[in-house]
Amino acid sequence: MNETEITEFVLIGFSGRPKTRMALAIFITIMYLVTIVANGLITLVVISESRLHNPMYFFLCNLSIIDICLCTTSVPQAIANCLVERPVMSFARCYTQMYAGIYFGSTECFLLAVMAYDRHVAISNPLHYTIVMNWRVCTLLVLGTWLLAFLLAIVPWIANPAQVCERNEIDHISCELTAFMKLICSNMARSQLMLNLNSTAIVLFPFCFILFSYLRIIVAILRIHSAGGRWKAFSTCGSHLAVVAVFFGNCIVTYIKPLSKDGQDSGKILSVINGVVVPTVNPLIYTLRNQEVKSALKQLTRKKL
Repeated sequence: MNETEITEFVLIGFSGRPKTRMALAIFITIMYLVTIVANGLITLVVISESRLHNPMYFFLCNLSIIDICLCTTSVPQAIANCLVERPVMSFARCYTQMYAGIYFGSTECFLLAVMAYDRHVAISNPLHYTIVMNWRVCTLLVLGTWLLAFLLAIVPWIANPAQVCERNEIDHISCELTAFMKLICSNMARSQLMLNLNSTAIVLFPFCFILFSYLRIIVAILRIHSAGGRWKAFSTCGSHLAVVAVFFGNCIVTYIKPLSKDGQDSGKILSVINGVVVPTVNPLIYTLRNQEVKSALKQLTRKKL
């Protein structure tokens, strides 16, 4: 059956397990609200506080916006799906959700690489930092992440649409790429190859670039003579490294592996972590470890009161 003949998909992620679905719906709802509030506060603080108008916080603000978009593409629908025994999504809605998730997730991969480059320039070449990372360069880097994500993550799938078998049941709580690909019957080898190439370009290359950048950052930090200077540099980079470890670790486990036809709960849990937990953890990591953000947040709160 051609994919255009299928008009809807049935999501059977946790069908037959009402207690699991209800617990998951409550958990996802709480995490989603925290994500929206936390990332929204960071965006508001960075925009409103002039002392945070520098490249590092410009990138952090963009990361918060991406996390809000990434979470919103699937979480509200996933919550609704958890409240129904056999939720149904239209063909168009399912594809839109899947492509949006791929796009925002890919954009975050590239943005985290840009943030690593920013920290590398700030620590390795502090005297020329404002010249190298001027506002024009920062703006172009951010726009480049959005454009590159579209070209590498969306265009190949649109240009090479896959054919879906007559089975229209997705073993997941949302239209997630790896779960959807298990329905493909046209050319599984080609689809697997495309997924591997995309994952390499979108996940592995940025991850390797980040590791290389931080190796050079560590070398530069060790050359700092004062203990206070070394600690400040490590503290500044620590929050970014924590975000990188959580986000890329989950992406690598999820996408850098052969597809399996059998549905597994581990894959659904990893998807929840990537779509809900990671966007929630990101602002908490940056806020708890960053004195400037905490100070600006307190000052903004006093102004509002």
